[in-house]
Order: sequence, then C-alpha cells, then structure tokens
Amino acid sequence: MRRKLINTSMRFYEFTTKPTTPQQAKINTLKQQKERVNMQLKTEKDAQKKQKAMQQIQTAQKTLRSV
Repeated sequence: MRRKLINTSMRFYEFTTKPTTPQQAKINTLKQQKERVNMQLKTEKDAQKKQKAMQQIQTAQKTLRSV
C-alpha cells in the first residue's frame, strides 16, 4: 500500500484562490440558495410524514381502546 506524502512546505500563495467573476459569484450564490431550499423542503416533508404517522398511531390506539 502506497502512502501519499503531504507537502508541508507549501507557500501561502499556493492556497489562495482567484477571485470569482460577478457571474460566477451569482451562480455560486444561487447554488447555495438551492441547497438551502432543498434542505428546508426535505425537513418539511419529514415533519409532515412524522405528523401523519403520529395521527395514524393515535387513530389505531383509539380503535384498540374502543374494542
């Protein structure tokens, strides 16, 4: 198994990134917004599924008590 060596003598300027163009910055912002909205959507769907499951459990418990 070969180990990858880490270069510990890199200079600071090798880590910096180039500034993005206004168009690329807008695209990046829109991508981040899309990710946040997707996360919110998933959270809301999960909450609705949980609420529906709780209602089904309560209905089943009421049915069992009445029997």
